[in-house]
Amino acid sequence: MTTIENARELKGKRALVTGGSRGIGAAIVRQLLDAGAEVLTTARSVGPVPEGAAFVQADVRTRAGVAAIAEAAMQVDILVHNAGGAQPFEGTAAIPDEEWQEALDLNYLSSVRLDALLAPGMRERGEGVIVHISSAAVLTPMAPFLHYTAAKAALENYSRGLALELAPFGIRVNTVSPGRVTTPGGVQTREQWARVDPTPGANATTPLGRDGRPEDIANAVAFLVSDRAGWLTGSNLIVDAGEFPRS
Repeated sequence: MTTIENARELKGKRALVTGGSRGIGAAIVRQLLDAGAEVLTTARSVGPVPEGAAFVQADVRTRAGVAAIAEAAMQVDILVHNAGGAQPFEGTAAIPDEEWQEALDLNYLSSVRLDALLAPGMRERGEGVIVHISSAAVLTPMAPFLHYTAAKAALENYSRGLALELAPFGIRVNTVSPGRVTTPGGVQTREQWARVDPTPGANATTPLGRDGRPEDIANAVAFLVSDRAGWLTGSNLIVDAGEFPRS
């Protein structure tokens, strides 16, 4: 929920949120709109998006899709990479080669490619914020999702390096790693997981006794893109109710 203090703190800012038609992405879009930003969002298929947001249909897994998004956005002050996901398999050996490639394209390379097109504009203006959505599952990688968590681990490493590269130009880069969040996609994935892996992992509970809500992640993103996080870059904010072990 947007507070009175930060109700219009993003007024005049232009934001791009990939994968913003439902779940966590839609919650992020709503938060940024409520904070006064002008928001463009994307999805692979046409569907409802939060009222007030502009929309471009494009597939971030492809270079052509990324180019179409960058052309529609032209230049942005805030870039949130939310598009991602993967289906579970019975074990590492059961993951087809094409699924490894798709996991990399969707969860890692899409961010690399879009950053390469939009970060130069931020550098020219001397400011900007980039947020990569990873996953707390990287902390405990499991065989059914190893293609997904490996891609997200690469994203986290890349995000840290990009933060150091862009910091001298006034650009902040951070990562948000959600834990167990109730979304249509998340529920479907856990159901698939339970079918291929009968261990309790798919149905475990968090220390705080509830699954996350999309708004829990959107709140974290809204903070990171605001001036309130002006001295934060190169960080990975884990939002998981304390479920996953920290090293």
